[in-house]
Amino acid sequence: MPARPTIRARQLGSELRRLREAANKSTDEAAAHLECSRPKISRIETGSVAARPIDVRALLDMYAVHDAATRDALLELARQSGRRGWWRDYGDTLPKPYEDFVGLEAEASYIRTWQTSLIPGLPQTVDYARAITAANPASTTPETVEQLVKVRMERQNAVMNRPDPPRFWAVIWEPALRVPVGGRDVMRAQLAHLSELVARPTTTVQVLKTKKGEIACVARPFVVFAFPPPAPDVVFLENLTSSNYLEGENEVADHILTFDYLRSSAESPADSLTLINQVIAEL
Repeated sequence: MPARPTIRARQLGSELRRLREAANKSTDEAAAHLECSRPKISRIETGSVAARPIDVRALLDMYAVHDAATRDALLELARQSGRRGWWRDYGDTLPKPYEDFVGLEAEASYIRTWQTSLIPGLPQTVDYARAITAANPASTTPETVEQLVKVRMERQNAVMNRPDPPRFWAVIWEPALRVPVGGRDVMRAQLAHLSELVARPTTTVQVLKTKKGEIACVARPFVVFAFPPPAPDVVFLENLTSSNYLEGENEVADHILTFDYLRSSAESPADSLTLINQVIAEL
């Protein structure tokens, strides 16, 4: 089975398509310039194949893109897009939409998430992650549960402990802190871990009080991934049996506006930490 296109390959292809259209060039003209087939240009623009830096450079010349920062960013995307992500070593254990999510998360420079019933994945402890994974009837065997928990822990290490960790900002509805997932001891350890993470300069956690239920009902959980320019932001929405990725400018802007509304309605980071420690004491 061929490797699925990486998120970077998709972002690069989308930007190359935008630049081609802005230059009023057809796919046939681009193919002639590269001395390749028209389907190859289409595969590059959809991210189905990773574009070589030499091809990207030639296309940027054709599209009269001379800005050094834009050229450097797109060439770096080309260099990165063909690299194999660590998560591919798990083969069929990971659902395909989850592979895309892990790829986005691994490459994002800013992650914003709104969660109503669970602690977000990146700050989860191994016991909390195991409890919620085992509770999912789709996790059919103990082996599958352990593999998925291992992936989650590797996600955390790859993202939160890398030399240039992303800015991580979570707004969590208070009930998610009070549901004793895995039992009181597991939940107490999870909240203690969460309170430790907020000491990091790149991590912010805010809690939206339970009493603000009407605000919490504004939107279901979502994640906004931001990337260095020119790559566009992406919104992730998860359902029980499927996942959606929104890349339209207006859709992304609406979710960012909603996130800003939620965090402005939540407790301050300092007051949120006080609330988290209060819940720990009550468990």
